[in-house]
Amino acid sequence: MHKYILRRLLLLIPVMLGVAFIVFTMMYFTPGDPAAIMLGEAASEHDVERLREEMGLDRPFIVQFSTYIKNLVVHQDIGRSYQSKKPVVTAILERFPTTLKLAALGVLVAVLLGIPTGIISATKQYSIFDSASMVAALLGVSMPNFWQGLMSIIVFSVWLGWLPSSGFSTPMHMILPALTIGTSSAAIITRMTRSSMLEVIRQDYIRTARAKGQKEFIVITRHALKNALIPVLTVVGLQFGYLLGGAVLTETIFSIPGVGRLMVDAIKQRDFPIVQGGVLFLAITFSFMNLLIDILYAFVDPRIKSQYK
Repeated sequence: MHKYILRRLLLLIPVMLGVAFIVFTMMYFTPGDPAAIMLGEAASEHDVERLREEMGLDRPFIVQFSTYIKNLVVHQDIGRSYQSKKPVVTAILERFPTTLKLAALGVLVAVLLGIPTGIISATKQYSIFDSASMVAALLGVSMPNFWQGLMSIIVFSVWLGWLPSSGFSTPMHMILPALTIGTSSAAIITRMTRSSMLEVIRQDYIRTARAKGQKEFIVITRHALKNALIPVLTVVGLQFGYLLGGAVLTETIFSIPGVGRLMVDAIKQRDFPIVQGGVLFLAITFSFMNLLIDILYAFVDPRIKSQYK
């Protein structure tokens, strides 16, 4: 197990270098001059050129990227914000707890809705509940988060006045964003749980457990669900990583001060260090989440644990 974890951590190095190169390249060729944006329209060409020289923006691409990687590897420094002058790590860590809370609430909503619905749909295949849940899952997968968020604000905030339309400071503020970001993931988890459960409940050992007189609840939860959890865990882990990065639109719609909104504001202001650092940070978080899911496999399925050994 330890060797497996160490190997996965070492594989993160080329992944992070690849992410850094792609994001840095995209930001380098993005139209817009950060120096001109910082100084404003009234600034002279001489002042803009001097600021570009101070910031190192006049250097060739390969020199800028090499300097960025050197600071990242040697000094663990991913730069300073062009606008606030704060270290990028500090700016991201100030916002990350909010994004993490939003993603965790979204996954909680997805799991609480998706897994029970998938189990019931599998055990009552082709029933009215199964058909209705699959239609709802299809709608959930197809519905864009930004549209759902806007409709939720119109219905529950403007028309009914039940819930606040922006912010993330109280439990009431968290309901709409969590539902918005969690329903699409719930639809995916529902479909995966149903598919995995249908495959498992047709196995011989399930029929044997029933023949021994086990209660149906015990057969489903202890025998079937545990063996069907591997693909479901994979989807839950991927959805959590996706929600960490996909919270950008939700944070923007509901004015939530998270990493996603920080990156959107940075893109508008051409604050390249914030964008690069934010994407790199989310990529690392996503990779560690996948590693955690792989480790959890060993606790769910003893066969996988023996493979690690």
